[in-house]
Amino acid sequence: MNSAKVTSIRKFLVFTSLIIFWEFASRIGWINPFYMPSPWQVVKVIIELFQDGEIWKHLSATFFAAVVGIIGGLAIGIVLGFASALTPVIAELLEPIMIMLNAIPRVILAPLFVIWFGIGIESKIALSLILVVVLVFFAVYNGIRDVDHRLVERVQTLGGGKWILLREVYIPSVTAWIIGNLKVAVGFAFTGAVVGEFVGSSKGLGYLLQFAQSTYNAALTISLIILIMAFVMVLFSGAERIENHLLRWRPKKRTS
Repeated sequence: MNSAKVTSIRKFLVFTSLIIFWEFASRIGWINPFYMPSPWQVVKVIIELFQDGEIWKHLSATFFAAVVGIIGGLAIGIVLGFASALTPVIAELLEPIMIMLNAIPRVILAPLFVIWFGIGIESKIALSLILVVVLVFFAVYNGIRDVDHRLVERVQTLGGGKWILLREVYIPSVTAWIIGNLKVAVGFAFTGAVVGEFVGSSKGLGYLLQFAQSTYNAALTISLIILIMAFVMVLFSGAERIENHLLRWRPKKRTS
């Protein structure tokens, strides 16, 4: 039996064990002495959410904010990362700002963005974008700084200018860094969208989660958490496909 089948069997056994434990705990109150919905109650709530069709506008709102945050964050982070790594003056200005943003939990900016941009989609995009920008900035910035200086010197010795270095050395070097952080960026963008909706919104998965919490609806809360997890896993799968396509030149890992 190959390693892929063994891994799949292990995942299935772990998932089955969790479901059994969840059902057992919901009956005897281990997890919550007041109320813990069973897996079947949660499945019923998820089915009801899709049956009435109301969930689709919330899914689309969260998806749109997350995707725009990913695309915008990647673009801005790459530009700022390259500019800082190749221009010391810009680095002296931007690096302290990015370090400070990275030092704080950036989701605490959500209330400020709601004040600035309102409860519409703009504040959710802004939060998703800032989460991705900081991540991508450091991926690009550190990726360029880690380029072997001997390689740069050899290219310059052979007459290569800044554009040759950028095209032939720096961009190939940081591509793996950016793609390697793509799945993390997807998670950050989705977190920003949901947290922004949780703080203040009229639609979105975060809005539904806030409503479920305010009404003490445990079944709906867990259902929405599972939906969010499933949604992020779908985005992860897409990011992984992009990573495998763009980095198809890498040697494949051997399976025993």
